[in-house]
Amino acid sequence: ENIFYGTDPGRSIRQTLRVMTYNTHGCRGMDGKLSLERIARVIARHDPDIIALQELDAGRIRSGKIDQAKRIAELLNMQHHFHAVQMIEDEMYGNAILSRYPLKIISSGTLPRLHKNLLFEARGVLWVEIECLGTRLQFLNTHVSLWGLEQVRQAAALCGPELLGNSSCKENVILCGDFNASPVSKTCAMIQNSLQDVQLKLDSHKPVNTWFGHFPLSRIDHIFTGGKIQVLKVEVTSTRLEKLASDHLPLIAELKI
Repeated sequence: ENIFYGTDPGRSIRQTLRVMTYNTHGCRGMDGKLSLERIARVIARHDPDIIALQELDAGRIRSGKIDQAKRIAELLNMQHHFHAVQMIEDEMYGNAILSRYPLKIISSGTLPRLHKNLLFEARGVLWVEIECLGTRLQFLNTHVSLWGLEQVRQAAALCGPELLGNSSCKENVILCGDFNASPVSKTCAMIQNSLQDVQLKLDSHKPVNTWFGHFPLSRIDHIFTGGKIQVLKVEVTSTRLEKLASDHLPLIAELKI
């Protein structure tokens, strides 16, 4: 059943784009409860058009072998692409992009690793092209390493010729994700050489922390934009539902292309 609620009655004529990035913590909340429906409700209350989700399971025993990205997309009546960054037999873990608009996958791949062990888990990036509001939008979702040196190498790869440095990303581009890095980090500085942080781009907005759920201590989830994208509004909401659903809070930006 489609549980999407709070739909904007003017969606068909809306000329703005609502984008969300959200680390779902495997859909396991701060109360230890596994609930895809709760994650879907958090998303639905913000009525986004495109969503970048991190930390999703597919076929894993720990989460009931459910394809979480597919199920959340079904609940919200959205299209989706899932990118597995870890795969052991039929068990997968990774990130996804959901969209109300037509989307096609451009590329998906891993980011550089310092060591192939459990401390340095595999990281990746998913790039799709979305047709919306009369234009084509390049949309990338990533989840970057916890470790400083590895993180910088991954940021360099994101900024390299195969991704943000690609000619296709010179126009309207959005990069979302959990960067495990604060705005003053080298990682974010590298990305901001070509893109802008939505929480810094809007003069009327005071940047808000996104991690962790109950007591947000840092701002590590980001939306970066490039091209002729205008930021109209930025939100990081922390209702009881959002504090409970994941260890991250969702970041939402309303944009005009």
